[in-house]
Amino acid sequence: MSRPVNAEKRAELLKQVVHHLQHHGVAQMSLSPLAQSIGTTKRMLLYYFGSRENLLAQALAASRPDAHAMFDGVRDSEGLRRAAHTLWDAMTVGEQSGPVRMLLQLLSLAATDPQQYGAVAAETVEVMIGPIAAAYVRLGHPPQEARTAATLLVSGLRGLCQDRLVTHDATRTDAAARRLIKDAVAAAD
Repeated sequence: MSRPVNAEKRAELLKQVVHHLQHHGVAQMSLSPLAQSIGTTKRMLLYYFGSRENLLAQALAASRPDAHAMFDGVRDSEGLRRAAHTLWDAMTVGEQSGPVRMLLQLLSLAATDPQQYGAVAAETVEVMIGPIAAAYVRLGHPPQEARTAATLLVSGLRGLCQDRLVTHDATRTDAAARRLIKDAVAAAD
């Protein structure tokens, strides 16, 4: 009989993995060097996470903004505006500003290597679109139109975030995000 997984140790390892991937990237992630870098073994990573793919998926899940927490309470246009600004702030200046680099790299890898990264990238996109689309539905939009509006908001903010990471132009990208959010809220009315 195997012993139960130490949840505290697993959580600490996951935190270290996320930190490592934020600073070293996803593309060249290999378990042995990763394990050595964070002071453990490949065997322990496999014990706690099962596979490289599962470890990557869990690192992404642990590091992305909680769209449900931000958008589940949206009941009107003002709530949508606040939630969208909270998302933008989380992606650019909050605790999510580091992990968003992992997300952007994963999306790029999925475009060039869909077999290895496509499923986890698609899930990562859907996790953001779903709660935002649900907010639009609560505001009276048909489901397909709501998904389109949520896609525009998420993809627009993600693109602006990438622009900001590349150009370091916070003033311009903040202004563009405010405009995108204003237009997204106006479309909700």
